[in-house]
Amino acid sequence: MIDLNKIGIQAQASAHELGLMSTKSKDDLLLQMADAIENKTEMILAANQKDLAAAQLKKINQTLMDRLTLTAARILDMADGIRAVAQLPDPIGRVDQMWRNADDLLIGQQRVPLGVIGIIYEARPNVTTDAASLCFKSGNAVILRGGKEAFYSNEVLVTILQQALTDNGASPHAIQFITDTSHETAAEMMRLNTYIDVLIPRGGAGLIKRVKETATVPVIETGTGNNHVYVDQSAQLPMALSIVINAKIQRPSVCNAIETILVHEAIADTFLPLLAEELGNQVELRADEKARGFLPHAKPATEEDWETEFLDYILAVKIVSSLDEAISHINRYNTKHSEAIVTDDYFASQRFLKEVDAAAVYVNASTRFTDGFMFGYGAEIGISTQKLHARGPMGLEALTSTKYVIYGEGQIRP
Repeated sequence: MIDLNKIGIQAQASAHELGLMSTKSKDDLLLQMADAIENKTEMILAANQKDLAAAQLKKINQTLMDRLTLTAARILDMADGIRAVAQLPDPIGRVDQMWRNADDLLIGQQRVPLGVIGIIYEARPNVTTDAASLCFKSGNAVILRGGKEAFYSNEVLVTILQQALTDNGASPHAIQFITDTSHETAAEMMRLNTYIDVLIPRGGAGLIKRVKETATVPVIETGTGNNHVYVDQSAQLPMALSIVINAKIQRPSVCNAIETILVHEAIADTFLPLLAEELGNQVELRADEKARGFLPHAKPATEEDWETEFLDYILAVKIVSSLDEAISHINRYNTKHSEAIVTDDYFASQRFLKEVDAAAVYVNASTRFTDGFMFGYGAEIGISTQKLHARGPMGLEALTSTKYVIYGEGQIRP
C-alpha cells in the first residue's frame, strides 16, 4: 500500500526549498519542464492511448472521452501553458501594502506560499501540468491524485516533470503523484492534515461532494458549472445567437459551458425559432411549456433539468417575463460559476452584474471565457465557486497567503 505519510514528509521538505528559491531559478526549471513535455510527445500519446483503450472498453461517454483525449496539439498547448506560467510575475515575496502604526512600527503584508497543495481530479490530463506549473511557480509543493481513467497519461506526465527537476538539480518531490487510485487512499489523502495545507478537487459534482464531506484538510471548492445565458428583450439577436451557440456547443463537456438559456417573452417568438434552426439536431432541447410553443420538437423540461450540469449536447430553455424573473431563476439554480446576459440595456446589464451571485458574470460575452488561460493567468488550478479565500479562475496569487513582517526600533507595548 502507498505510504502517504512518506509522500507528505517529502512534500513538506520540498515546499520549504521552493519557498526559498529565486524567481529566475523557478522560471528556468519551468522552461526545462515545458521542453521535456514537448520532447516526449510520442511517449505521452502512447500512454494516453492505453487510457483511451480502457475507457472504450468501459463505454465512457463521448464528452468524457473528449476530456481524456490528448493530441500532439493539446500536448503542445500543455507545454506552452507551462511556458506562459514562467513568464508571469512571481507573487512570492511581494509586499502588497506597508504602513506605520501609532507606535511607529513599520508593518508590511507579504505574499507567501500556502505550502503543500493536494489536487484530486478526474479524467483531464492537462490538469497535471497546469497544477504542477502553477504550484511550482508559487512556491508550493503539490501532491496529485488523478482519476483511474487518465492513470497512464498522468503517470508519464509526472515522471517527465520529475525527471526534468532531477536533471536540473532540483527535488523531484516538489511534484508527486499518487499511483493508488482507490477510494480508500483518496479518503486518506483528504485527511492528511499533518502535511497537506489545502486540498483542491477538480471534477464532477460527485467528486466535489465526496471531498467536501470527507476531507478534514481545508478545501477550496472548484465547483460544477450549471451556467445560464439570459437573452434580454433589448438583445441584438445575432449576437445572442452567436453567444449561446458558442457557450453550449464549442465544448459542452467543460464546466464553463452553459446548460440553460432564459429568453425574455417579448423576443421569444423570433429568437427561439432561430436558435432551433441553428442547432438543428445537434443539441437536445428541454423546454418549459411556453418555450415549447416555439420549439415543437423540444422535450418537456423538468425541475431536475433546471438543476443539472449536463456536460453534454443538452440545453434547457425557459421563457421569462422580466429581468427580475431571470435573476431569481439563476440565483436559485446556478452553481455560482459563470452567468451571462445579452442586452443593449445598460441599466439591465448593471443590475445583472450586481444581483447575480456567481464567480464570473458577463455582459454580451460567452461564459466559455471563464478560464485561467483566457484571463491571462497562463493556466489555472481550477475555478473556485466559493468565497473563501479565492473565487473564480485561480492563478498564482490564489495559491498564496500572506504574512505580516514588522520592523521596529526597540518598541515594547505599553
